[in-house]
Amino acid sequence: MNAALLLSAGGAGMLLLMGGAALLLREQARAQRLAERIRTAQRSAGLDVPLPEGAHAGRFLARMVAGLGTTIARSGLLSRKTLRELQETLKSAGFRGPNGLGMFVGSKLLLTIFPPLLAYGLLRDVGLPPLLHNVVSAVIGVVGLLGPDFVVRSIRNGHLKKVEAGLPDALDLMVICAEAGLGLEPALTRVGQEILSANAAMSEELMTTANEMRLNADYRSALLNMGARTGIEGMKRLGATLTQTLQYGTPLTRALRTLSAEMRQEIMTRFEEKAARLPVLLTVPMILFILPCEFLVVGGPAILKVVAVISHR
Repeated sequence: MNAALLLSAGGAGMLLLMGGAALLLREQARAQRLAERIRTAQRSAGLDVPLPEGAHAGRFLARMVAGLGTTIARSGLLSRKTLRELQETLKSAGFRGPNGLGMFVGSKLLLTIFPPLLAYGLLRDVGLPPLLHNVVSAVIGVVGLLGPDFVVRSIRNGHLKKVEAGLPDALDLMVICAEAGLGLEPALTRVGQEILSANAAMSEELMTTANEMRLNADYRSALLNMGARTGIEGMKRLGATLTQTLQYGTPLTRALRTLSAEMRQEIMTRFEEKAARLPVLLTVPMILFILPCEFLVVGGPAILKVVAVISHR
């Protein structure tokens, strides 16, 4: 019994630690992006801004972890297909820096090795059986191995949901920019700048596409990459629509307006589907919680009278 409690407590503690670490990493990344933007604005104004206290140590640690992961990735232990899938997953989650893959692989390695060793040393004096001791350490190692995948998958799903939610608004802004006479690349850049405060994920996707169009003469590949990078059907349709507009010379405003109307109609259709499912979903709660109360209210007095008559007899 004590061993089961220790095992369940260790698993719950590990899950809480992973969730807290994910939240801290997200908040730290947001704070770093904001601090970097402030430093960039101050440097453009001609001010000499030193790095914040502790930034050098954090960057040194991050470089060590990224270097370890990059060494493992280049050693041939992981196949090219696995590395390509990891890169695509990290890109779709918003991690597009040069050290993203190295940080991911290095974090998985460190979390697989050090937490089990630490747990093995801490549980050695608890008095657990050797088999259970090894099982707990192995479970912590498996959690450390799969933990980064779970965190990245969660961040990726959140990033894609934000992109999908901000797509109709971005299309409306692109229609306004096209009617104002802006070209495709300046329109993407302008919309990415304007939507940054409302939807940073959508802004990042648009700015990435605009930068690819600026660096690559083949606009078609940059627009198709916009959909392939996220895997969202709406982004794929947007890339295909813009590609056809450039290829056949159709009016950009009309194409964007039609696509925006279609996407908003699809959103309304999804809302209507969810609303239509509510009666079915409410059936079980009604049976479990509402109907017993109605039976008690309706049949309670009769049952009390029957019980009273029987007791008098």
